[in-house]
Amino acid sequence: MSGFVHLHLHTEYSLLDGACRINRLCERVKALGQTAVAITDHGVMYGAVEFYKAAKKAGLKPIIGCEIYVAPRSMQERDHRLDSSPYHLVLLCENETGYQNLIKLVSRACVDGFYGKPRADRETIARYHEGLICLSACLSGEVNRRLSEENYAAALEAARFYRDTFGPENYFIELQNHSLPEQLHNTPGLVRIARELGVGLAATNDCHYLERQDAQVQKILM
Repeated sequence: MSGFVHLHLHTEYSLLDGACRINRLCERVKALGQTAVAITDHGVMYGAVEFYKAAKKAGLKPIIGCEIYVAPRSMQERDHRLDSSPYHLVLLCENETGYQNLIKLVSRACVDGFYGKPRADRETIARYHEGLICLSACLSGEVNRRLSEENYAAALEAARFYRDTFGPENYFIELQNHSLPEQLHNTPGLVRIARELGVGLAATNDCHYLERQDAQVQKILM
């Protein structure tokens, strides 16, 4: 049995990006001996019900989540120069309350914060944080992006905000290693931040397809 669980994964509902078909996903996870899996599609929850049913049918624990887009400023701001490059943030439902809050958060992002992508802001995230577990996300997350800019203080400030919002037990610094130089460069800073803030580390893969041979399909999709 594998103790590893994928907590950062994009299905076909991450449009023009994810190539994990939900039924095949559950078959693959089960074949690997894993007992649970999360989906964290970009900005939406279109696949949540289909995924939940498929995972249950396969005897897996479904973890419903979303990789939301976070507006650099207020989600009401729409200046292309300042607001067109939102940060990524992974949110996972811990319980029913978290599921209801994630629905509200994603809906607000789509209806009120849409600017190129559905965006939430810190104020909205704080309002709907209950019942959610937060991961710092990939290279496009604010913590990672600040470290890539060699701005440790800003990376620490962002991480401290999310730790204080979700609680130290519900906020994790995400570590990824896909042999990308920028990931390897940022890892020491991520570990330092986790230790400084007293939060956990979560090793994830930024999954967009299921098998090595699917890489070309996903590349065409993008």
